[in-house]
Amino acid sequence: MADGLPSGLLEACVVVGLSNDKLKELSQSLLQEDGSHPPRLDPEVIQVCAPPFVPKDSVIEPAMGNFSHTPLRRSVIKKKTDRPVINTGNPKDEIPEDVCVPKDLDLVALPHLCFPGGLQVTREQKVEKFHFLVFTDVFGNQSHGVVLQYYKPIQEGILHQNGHRSSSKSPRLYTAYAICVISKHPYYNTLKDCLSSLLEQLKICQMTDMEEQVREFSAKLALIPVPPPGQLHVMFTLLPLTIVLPSKKDQNHPVIDLDLHLPFLCFKSRELLQIIASILTEQSMVFFSSDWSKLTLIAECFMLYIRPLRWQHPLVPILSQQMLDFVMAPTAFLMGCHISHYEEVAMEADDLILINIDEGTVSSSRCDCVDVPDTPKAAAQSFKSRRKGLQLHYDLEVVHQSTCGNLNEFRMQRRRWQDGLNLEIQNITLELIVNMFRDVSDYLSYEHRVFNTDEFLKTREPEDQPFYKKVLETHIFHSFLKERLNGKMDTFTRMKGSIRKEDQNRWKRPSKEKDLTKLLSTSLANLDIEKKMSVLRQISPTKIIPEMPLNTPVRPVKIFQLPDFPPLFTYPNVRHYFGDLIHQLNKAISATPPDDSSLLARYFYLRGLINMLNSKRLDALSDFQNLYKTDIEIFPGELVKMLVDSLQVEERVQAQRRPELKRLISKVKNDEKSEHMESDYHVKKFKLPKANMELEEFVKCTQESGIVWDVATAQRLFEALTVGGQKQIDPEMFRVFYTIWQETEAVSQEVLLPAEVLEQLENNECVYKLSSSVKTSYGVGKIAMTQRRLFLLTTSTPGYVEVTKFRDIEEVKNSTVPFLLLRIPSLKIKNSLRKDIFEANLKSESELWNLMIKEMWAGRMMADNHKYPQYIQQALTNVLLMDAVVRCLQTQKAVYAASKLAYFEKLRQEVPMIIPRPTAETLKHKINPSQNMMKPQSVNVLLYTPGQSSFCASGVDRNPKLWCALSCGKVVVFDAVSWSLMQNCINLGDSRLNCMMGLDQEQVWIGSQDSVIYIINAQSMLCHKQLTEHHGEVTDFALEKLSPENRLSQAQVYSCSVDGTVIVWDVPSLKVKKQFHLSCDRLQSIQVYNDALWCGARDCVMKLRPNGALLRKISLPDNMKTTASAFSRVALLMERRQIWTSFTDSAELIIWDSTDPIKPPKRVTLPNCSEVTCMIRVKKQVWVGCSGGSGLSKVVGKIFVLDSESLEVEKELEAHEDIVQTLFSAEDRYILSGSAKRDGKIAIWRVD
Repeated sequence: MADGLPSGLLEACVVVGLSNDKLKELSQSLLQEDGSHPPRLDPEVIQVCAPPFVPKDSVIEPAMGNFSHTPLRRSVIKKKTDRPVINTGNPKDEIPEDVCVPKDLDLVALPHLCFPGGLQVTREQKVEKFHFLVFTDVFGNQSHGVVLQYYKPIQEGILHQNGHRSSSKSPRLYTAYAICVISKHPYYNTLKDCLSSLLEQLKICQMTDMEEQVREFSAKLALIPVPPPGQLHVMFTLLPLTIVLPSKKDQNHPVIDLDLHLPFLCFKSRELLQIIASILTEQSMVFFSSDWSKLTLIAECFMLYIRPLRWQHPLVPILSQQMLDFVMAPTAFLMGCHISHYEEVAMEADDLILINIDEGTVSSSRCDCVDVPDTPKAAAQSFKSRRKGLQLHYDLEVVHQSTCGNLNEFRMQRRRWQDGLNLEIQNITLELIVNMFRDVSDYLSYEHRVFNTDEFLKTREPEDQPFYKKVLETHIFHSFLKERLNGKMDTFTRMKGSIRKEDQNRWKRPSKEKDLTKLLSTSLANLDIEKKMSVLRQISPTKIIPEMPLNTPVRPVKIFQLPDFPPLFTYPNVRHYFGDLIHQLNKAISATPPDDSSLLARYFYLRGLINMLNSKRLDALSDFQNLYKTDIEIFPGELVKMLVDSLQVEERVQAQRRPELKRLISKVKNDEKSEHMESDYHVKKFKLPKANMELEEFVKCTQESGIVWDVATAQRLFEALTVGGQKQIDPEMFRVFYTIWQETEAVSQEVLLPAEVLEQLENNECVYKLSSSVKTSYGVGKIAMTQRRLFLLTTSTPGYVEVTKFRDIEEVKNSTVPFLLLRIPSLKIKNSLRKDIFEANLKSESELWNLMIKEMWAGRMMADNHKYPQYIQQALTNVLLMDAVVRCLQTQKAVYAASKLAYFEKLRQEVPMIIPRPTAETLKHKINPSQNMMKPQSVNVLLYTPGQSSFCASGVDRNPKLWCALSCGKVVVFDAVSWSLMQNCINLGDSRLNCMMGLDQEQVWIGSQDSVIYIINAQSMLCHKQLTEHHGEVTDFALEKLSPENRLSQAQVYSCSVDGTVIVWDVPSLKVKKQFHLSCDRLQSIQVYNDALWCGARDCVMKLRPNGALLRKISLPDNMKTTASAFSRVALLMERRQIWTSFTDSAELIIWDSTDPIKPPKRVTLPNCSEVTCMIRVKKQVWVGCSGGSGLSKVVGKIFVLDSESLEVEKELEAHEDIVQTLFSAEDRYILSGSAKRDGKIAIWRVD
């Protein structure tokens, strides 16, 4: 059951106080001892109200869980003898049968929590008080309570044996009663408002009427539906107050119904950060205050401050006097008690963090100082700076405004201010958490579920390491890692992306080519340029905070008003109430525009819930089915399963007659069948191997350790380390190599260069290899290697002498120089831009440096030729591995072993490095969509969505995007300005994704092999909607705009599936406008032109009317029928009256006359091509992707560019090392091509 919603807002309402018998006994004793101090008494439960509000023997309507045909049932006031005690045997002996007590409600501890300071009879009436509770069961599920304590005269509550009230004129005595409202949701302010309304009734009612008042109050709360996550709040009236029930921000965030600024009023920044550090390091903490109400609210605020991290240990914000021994628990906990117990708790327990809310102090029970590591310095500085900008006092905010005379208007005004402040505080605390853990994902091995703790700690600032060492061992952090591994898209992920984008913008260069080089990330572990920038470490070692404030866009909130509650809680009245509620929801749905699908989803959800409670199960299922088209994120899966299981036979028959319900029920059943055990979600820490490893185990180990991620590189490393020996690696060798690798990385990160040297380097350059001091033709010094160049680091001025950039090298070779009677090994480098030759007496280092420089040179040439900067990163990885291998083996064959890693140098020698001129001139860039995956994936579909070049005031990213659907059923997204990866992975199941279509900048439609159309929000990159009307593999889309203004509100989409089904969708409402079926073999494409549809199938190409009526048909040519070929691709050039078609297993193109398909077509045969795989029209050209290749070239995928008029091949482009699978046009300026998995890259081509 989703979030307990069917039971409404209320879980239980409990009245705690003294029984009538106890009051009589107490009154007599106090009267006899006039003037004595009244004793503290043990409170007891005297009334329990909980849904369902029906007796067990009532005949009720199915699914009307809370109400029956009978009037509101009685909840029994418990006598003294009914008081629950521990271990009394059968619970039925304790609680009357008609009192349905929630199974997790502990009636033993509850009275003491309602009166944590004890219940005391007083001689004068006291002011009512509120406090708040949190209950946690053994599974970690929480309930929340709000307690109202108020006083009544004892004489008013005493009944003598004859049933009449006492008429004694003795001095008045007062006793306290507590009413505790318990909910599954943390609605602290809302429930406090509800109890405040009840208090007004209790003040004027007699004691004998209190029971009825509480029952009616509880029944009203049970009628209030909890709104689903999103922008819809619910409003209801409990006189004299109008109360708003807020919704959760999203599925991953709890309800926030308290004042988040309370801790900011109680503590300074230093203490706030100490408390947050104590929580994150899982200390044992106790909060103290003289005001019980502060304890829970302050604790809950801190729980929200650390989101998305979650406290995993006991949380008991209020301890009664009887529960003080809980602080002796041998585990981490967060508890709270009265300030009067401060000294007692501090003396009894060691290693406690003592937090005094009243004084705003944090101390330790064993010493004066707090033994908790400080939060990271940079994050703490940003937090303190942000805090200064907060306006924490409402009176200062409204001092210039007039006084509001309406109570509810005043409350609404105050609420709006509080909501705004809460949002600011959430942004500040979330930014604190993001700045602490923003780069955690860089040290995760997603495939092996391993976190490299050592590597992560090495990159922390020294003063921050004590904090991280403790945090990394906690349950909180482990749970956080699991969510990162599972790709959770939450507020942390979104803010981290915003900060990273801001960082990129801040470090942009004027040169676009350099921009691309810098921003392209690497697929190899620990070689992301941004992590290696010595320049950044020296210029700004702590600044990780964007200068601009990060504001979360505020979505407008809609408030739905519930009808007035029924005057009497009988079945007809409650049924009538539900009818009114559904009527109001119907009106709200009708008034909501179709394009506001998010708000519609919330109304459908509420209506489905009410229909279910009102026994209209099929209507409820229909409402929940509508969530697929409006917002699948809030679909209550468990609730729908329960609803399907409860269907009667007659209802099941009716459901089978309604196609949408039939699909929903079938999906629910299939989901149940496909349920399987979850994979291992445990996050492992990397551990060195303890047994010999063969190739497969070694590759896995290198990936887990973070040495290298690329499988092919790991295999070459295995060959290098096993040269001349058995093909396995023992644990000791791996340990030595791993240690050397870490030292190699540390050295490269710690090279501190003089300022005058830094001025000569690019911003993202750093030194990765430094030779010993040697004599060279340019003087004495150390040769330094960066990812771009070689330079000599001299001890004398100017300190920097450039040797060469890798792209300018003409020749590298080993040589010798005479020294007395010896010949000393040296290295000669010839620069194509200089006449002189650089020579360095590297002695024993000469062979290794020769190998490394050649690899970097070859990598640079490959990167320049293929417009793929990532080759430089791969070459750099190979070089560092070579160095580590030589240091590890320390044998005569060490350099030979290292040569096994010279991948690019080997390619340079084996295959001509020269790229054909047409390819070099047309190719602009290459990117790798599989860069964060274990193996390359095939690029199945590409989509370019245009953006806005100007800055968007809302802060929403409006850059153009490149969407890439991979063979693993995942989608990755690139920023099409910088070509940097924006979204690592959007998971859409395991099925192949066949087609994509963008609708303006709002939506991306994706058709899948599993017959589902997934609709992704282009801004949040989350899949919020699914269309499930197709029964076969979805193969293509076509958009038809019905207005000259090209508004999506007046547009429709055609989708087709392999079984010949074509569905026409209304874009705003996602309703099916019409549907028809075509008789053909595998319908695979659909296009719209001049009010006609052109559909391509394996056996024919058809022209249709919009209603599906056939106008024209082109069948397979006779010669194709004999070879068992089929149509594979169709391209329309209607201004030239051309229909271009290609065929399976054929290099031939056939061009038909669109006005006369009987006319003999024109034919074009492509050279050096085995099969056409994709085709696209761009301007006056047709670009054709194919499989082919011959000779020594590794190129398998080619692209032919044909002129549509002459039908001649204008260009033959060598595109990929595997077949070209997809082509897409980016605004007719660029063509994007994607290849199969042996290459797995995307190429960007210029269009003439």
